[in-house]
Amino acid sequence: MVLIGPPGAGKGTQAARLAAHYRIPHISTGDMLRMEVRQETPIGLQVRDRLAAGLLVPDALMLGMVEHRLLQKDAKQGFILDGFPRSPYQAEALQRLLERIQRPLMAVVQLIVPDQEIVVRLSYRRCCSLCGKTYHLMYNQPQREGYCDIDQAPLVQRDDDREDAIRTRLQVYHQQTEPVVDYYRRTPLLREVHALGDVPSISLHIQNLLKGAAA
Repeated sequence: MVLIGPPGAGKGTQAARLAAHYRIPHISTGDMLRMEVRQETPIGLQVRDRLAAGLLVPDALMLGMVEHRLLQKDAKQGFILDGFPRSPYQAEALQRLLERIQRPLMAVVQLIVPDQEIVVRLSYRRCCSLCGKTYHLMYNQPQREGYCDIDQAPLVQRDDDREDAIRTRLQVYHQQTEPVVDYYRRTPLLREVHALGDVPSISLHIQNLLKGAAA
């Protein structure tokens, strides 16, 4: 399955819940890239500035990362892709990859959230500087202000969660990623979900849609 939607739509939250429900891996290309940046690997150094500015990463690099991940043992029974594909070219390349490894998509779930809500969600988001756990200063505050509940490390704001970068990310999404929705709309795979409301209700709605897809 693919989860698609603007930054801050809740893809990571919903993907984690669905992965636990179906016992399959949640594959977040954004998390994979940020780990490369934190570890200062050659890939991380290559993409660091692009991520901070809210820009997309080159296709060839993304496709190589995704293929390597999908071929790992834990993805053989299924997977949830979060953050990929982000362009029609990547969607077509993913289709060819999945045909080659004989694991076709069951569904593509689009999470729909208005832009202004996205700005509020992301500009108030904070992440643990050590473990990466995410908090929200309005909706999901840590027990101790400014520090992670798990390891007590300081919370930080990601560079791409600053308002100027958020608006760049939204512009990039509308221009380059929304066409992916049009690509999948021409197939029977697309399921649309208005992702405003409480997290459990949205999760249940997605699961019901997936039952229909499986049938």
